[in-house]
Amino acid sequence: MLVDVHCHLDHQFLYSQLDAVIDRARKAGVKYILASGVNVQSNRNALEIARKYPDIVKFSAGLYPIDLLGNVAVEGFPRQLEPIDIEEECKFITKHKDEVIAIGEVGLDGKFGADKMQQQKENLQRIITFVEKIKKPIILHTRQAEKEVLDILESSTLKKVNLHCFMGNKKLIKRAEDIGYCFSIPPIIVKLQHFQMMAELVSINQLLTETDAPYLSPYSDQKNEPAFVRETIKMIAKIKKMDEQEVENNIFMNFQKMFL
Repeated sequence: MLVDVHCHLDHQFLYSQLDAVIDRARKAGVKYILASGVNVQSNRNALEIARKYPDIVKFSAGLYPIDLLGNVAVEGFPRQLEPIDIEEECKFITKHKDEVIAIGEVGLDGKFGADKMQQQKENLQRIITFVEKIKKPIILHTRQAEKEVLDILESSTLKKVNLHCFMGNKKLIKRAEDIGYCFSIPPIIVKLQHFQMMAELVSINQLLTETDAPYLSPYSDQKNEPAFVRETIKMIAKIKKMDEQEVENNIFMNFQKMFL
């Protein structure tokens, strides 16, 4: 009953060995993987993957904040050299609404797009207005812009909100938890004290598991993949002094409430 709510299956590292990656996930007990798009071509790839493995993979349509600005070449992903036409991509998402389980990842990036933050905020507001209309859960990227994302979210009507890999401080974590948002924790929790603190601080009823694969691996000699989500479960159980099966069950129930 494991879930990976944020994974880049169309990244070349995973895509080149997709059958094996999915097979290892199934053997590890993963029931659902959300394949997250980041731009126009990536969304189409993620949808194709979800159609190929319909029993386990679901499509999360993304409009990554940096890709929205254009002229981006992230290694391993389809290149997005022209700014994304948000209206056109929203039409694509609406056309495939029944196959879209969530919108994400979307958000703000203060590390690689700080000089265009106002444009990023305007883009995110347009996306949130669209998500309010189609009534889908939303998965947020908040790198070095955690407060700014929360400020925008609080003025919306969105309730099914997941903060992916949230690196905000304790005050911001508590603020988001009090609103009712969820947090997805990657397997790198085995190494990073920040996520260990988050797992301790946040109610089990507002936690989800992700990998952000192929990034944020718990192992120094391996890239991340959905099967490794088990490591997040183990660490949350240890921190909260709970049985692993109890943690797994709780997180699966959180997943059902958010996405199904």
